[in-house]
Amino acid sequence: MKNYRKLKPISAISLSIFFIFFVCTLAFGIIRSIPSEYNIPVGDEYSLQTRFPLSFSMDSDDIDNILEINQAKNITSTLLTKKSIFQLKTLKKGTADLQLKILGLIPYKTVKVNVVSKIQVIPGGESVGVKLNTDGVLVVGVSEITDDNGRSYNLASNSGIKIGDTLVAINDIKINNASHVSEIVKASKGKELNLTMKRDKREFKANISPVKAEQDGQYKLGLWVRDKTAGVGTLSFFHPISGKFGALGHAITDVDTGALLSVKDGEIIKSRVVSIEQGKRGKPGEIRGVFYETSNPVGKIEKNTQLGVYGELFADIAGINNKNTMPIAYQHEIQEGPAYILTTLDNNKIEKFDIEITKINFQTKPEGKSMVIKVTDKTLLEKTGGIVQGMSGSPIIQNGKVVGAVTHVLVNDPTKGYGIFIEWMISESGINDKN
Repeated sequence: MKNYRKLKPISAISLSIFFIFFVCTLAFGIIRSIPSEYNIPVGDEYSLQTRFPLSFSMDSDDIDNILEINQAKNITSTLLTKKSIFQLKTLKKGTADLQLKILGLIPYKTVKVNVVSKIQVIPGGESVGVKLNTDGVLVVGVSEITDDNGRSYNLASNSGIKIGDTLVAINDIKINNASHVSEIVKASKGKELNLTMKRDKREFKANISPVKAEQDGQYKLGLWVRDKTAGVGTLSFFHPISGKFGALGHAITDVDTGALLSVKDGEIIKSRVVSIEQGKRGKPGEIRGVFYETSNPVGKIEKNTQLGVYGELFADIAGINNKNTMPIAYQHEIQEGPAYILTTLDNNKIEKFDIEITKINFQTKPEGKSMVIKVTDKTLLEKTGGIVQGMSGSPIIQNGKVVGAVTHVLVNDPTKGYGIFIEWMISESGINDKN
């Protein structure tokens, strides 16, 4: 009997610890499905749903000036399956913090609610030609130089220059293009040159004395450089108020080095699809296009980033000015399930093709691969095998809103790929409350 009495308080403590552990484990599982930040347009309402043991509360003194929160209803079958719905109504632009609490007492997570302006864009889908001139020249190769005495020099290696670096200036003279580099090196007559290089946005200096090559008697640095590139992609959106556009949803990189190309200037050119190579397992397909009316670009490219290319359209393309605008969706509005993309194939007409959003990766900062998509449209599968190169930037539409854009294909399964949230592209484009 004595041993039994001693065990009772120990059992109570054990049960308490187990209950706390169980509640925290249950809470953690629920919290992972709740984003840390919401962007909700002013004037909209949105329902937040959670379940036992979590609930939302307002901690900020001025939250009522920005939004209202009301517990709409409880859906209860048992305590452990009890669901609570909280209704948010946005009143004016600003930011408010909601506290997610365990059992209504223990603060566990702060959820930020940004009340933002409503943004409407014209979804794209047009095939466009992209021409870029780099800021400086990109080093795409290095080589040894043999002088007339038979001695070999590897100037790049000795100076710490690598493939993928950008040559910005020589002797503080800003480089315009590859020909400009050749002119300066030739005029040096072998005198030491001070090179300004850039690597991953960091500048560094390199001093190199050009070598007179035995082969042709010309002074050289042993650097192979490139100053421009061109390709075909898809327009993601056009914002008629500001004239800004976004395309591709990913960076334009050098085909040989994979380095992001730093843009000096660039153009959007009208493009026509001429052929399609079907995507197969292990081998991405490709939409091939040609530029036309190259002397009359329809837009200028202002920046090339990891999230796409952006700039301004100053001429109509495929009648885009006559199309209707559509609101953008923020990530918390996107759902797993049916959606569609707009893209241009070999008939040079924008068409709608069904897809499914199979996974959503909630993100707190701009980055690609926001969601996983799968092509379900039989016509598109027959024509392309799924997602192919050149389709990048095709807008993704769900529930009457632009939710994102196609970015990459999964090489081992061309029916699947990634999409980027449209909110990241809008932010990158420079569209804001004043536009």
